[in-house]
Amino acid sequence: MDLEKASARPQQPEGCLVVAIRIPVRIVVLVLVVPVRMVWDALVVVGRFLNDAVLRPLGRALLWVGRAVFVWPFVGLWRYVLVPLGKGLGWLATVLVVVPLGWLYRYVLTPLGHGLVWLVRGLGAGAAWVYARVLTPIGHGVVWLLRGLGAGAAWVYARVLTPIGHGVVWLLRGLGAGLAALGVGIYTCLAWLARYLLVVPAMWVYEWVLTPIGRAIAWCVRGVAWCIAMIVTGIGMALYWTTRVLLVLPALALWRWVLAPLGRFLAVVAREIGEALGHAWRIAGHISLAVGRFLATLFRWIFVEPVRWVYQTVLTPVGHAVRDLVLRPVAEAARSVGRATRQALRAARESARQARADVRRMIFGERGQPQMVDRREPPGHETRTLGRSTTALTKD
Repeated sequence: MDLEKASARPQQPEGCLVVAIRIPVRIVVLVLVVPVRMVWDALVVVGRFLNDAVLRPLGRALLWVGRAVFVWPFVGLWRYVLVPLGKGLGWLATVLVVVPLGWLYRYVLTPLGHGLVWLVRGLGAGAAWVYARVLTPIGHGVVWLLRGLGAGAAWVYARVLTPIGHGVVWLLRGLGAGLAALGVGIYTCLAWLARYLLVVPAMWVYEWVLTPIGRAIAWCVRGVAWCIAMIVTGIGMALYWTTRVLLVLPALALWRWVLAPLGRFLAVVAREIGEALGHAWRIAGHISLAVGRFLATLFRWIFVEPVRWVYQTVLTPVGHAVRDLVLRPVAEAARSVGRATRQALRAARESARQARADVRRMIFGERGQPQMVDRREPPGHETRTLGRSTTALTKD
């Protein structure tokens, strides 16, 4: 399979260095990997045997012990203690709390509530009579009085307060118009003075003094900045070429002519070591499998076959003889003893039941037999038919 996979992959041209490295590396790696693979396979076999023969039965035993110690006691406590106790407490609560409360509600609170309802209804009827016969006439008188006061207030508002308000509004309008005219004149004078005393001189100073001075200062700043830029550019070019000659070109030569070939060589060695490890691991697996099969065959012929021969030839006939001569008679005897015990227990239960019946009959007497009651119905052989009458008037 490995050869088929290797032949299926496209072949790439390889140099003599790769071929010279591959064979010794694979030999050394095979010698080192075979013991490791055999130890690994032995550990795998031992781990599987321990898992199947020790850990799984131990886990099942621990699970059973955990259930017996932690689960089953709580289940028994819940089923045989807490549930009956809860049912008993529920019955006690029903008898001691629910039934008395129901009796109290039915025979005390319900009649008391009906009496309170009747009393409230009587008080409501009295309050309605008072409202209809006393409070309603008083309310009508108050409404008539309020209507009269409202009519008087409306006359005072229309005939007295409205003319006074109109006069006050006319006076305030005149004062507002005079103050507005005075404010407009003052604002116009102040605006003219500010324009010709402040704005016009400031505009002249800005245009004929500050602007030429600012342009001269900007031209000087541009010249100084150009000089500084030229100086910085020269220093930067000098530093660039110095760094390139002293650092970049040696580092580039070191990378191109030393580190890159060394990295390629190390990559080839690492790749060959990895492929040799995989190849050696697979070959060691085949060797370990062959050794394991040889050891398994040797163990089977040395231990398993003799044990199987002893089991089939010696232990099986002895077991059959013990089963036929010892175990079956013992089982038959045990079953006979069980049947006799069950019959004795059945007879004892029947005797105890008869004794209880005798004691009950001695204490309470015989149970009375039911008496036949005359239902005034005809007997079975004298039933009514179409051709026979059985009434009291037509009976023969």
